Amino acid sequence: MKRQMLKLVFAVGAVVLMSATAQAAVENGQAAPDFTLTDTQGKTHKLSDYAGKTVVLEWTNYDCPFVVKHYGSGNMQSLQQKYGGEGVVWLSINSSAPGKQGNYSTEEWASRIDKQGVKAAAVLLDPEGTVGRTYGAKTTPHMFVVDESGVVVYQGAIDDTPSFDADDIPESKNFVKAALDAIMAGMPVAEASSKPYGCSVKY
Repeated sequence: MKRQMLKLVFAVGAVVLMSATAQAAVENGQAAPDFTLTDTQGKTHKLSDYAGKTVVLEWTNYDCPFVVKHYGSGNMQSLQQKYGGEGVVWLSINSSAPGKQGNYSTEEWASRIDKQGVKAAAVLLDPEGTVGRTYGAKTTPHMFVVDESGVVVYQGAIDDTPSFDADDIPESKNFVKAALDAIMAGMPVAEASSKPYGCSVKY
């Protein structure tokens, strides 16, 4: 009963947070805004560098319990590895401002990425929040899928269970997986958007 109540409390909290995302900053069916960011190793990445490839953008903050849910269970890394092996470019983005939760030193980034076992192609740093605000990233995680033509075909939550309990993952519908599988099958994405849940992005 206690566990169920905790899940309910956080689900309600997530719904309150999600209600602020009614107006998306980017529209499905429109070109994904190009951007240039530096990764944790100092390498520059442009979204347009990956033209012709499917790209996943994952807003992250390793200290957020909702992110911990998906990394602590290995769920996020499994998706990164599976679809990265199938040609998808997976870019994690951190928009935490200096002094805010989730913003780390260069040395700490290296240790955190190693500790988390991250399998993304790169972890990109957006400390000024420019790219996060352009995309309307509200939560961690907040997911976007861009197809091979450069169009946003999915944005929202990673799945349909707004909790930080990893036990919920096997029973949840993973929207990102469904979107990527549809793209690879040459089919339209059935559910192109959902309301994201998680911690607020620490702009």
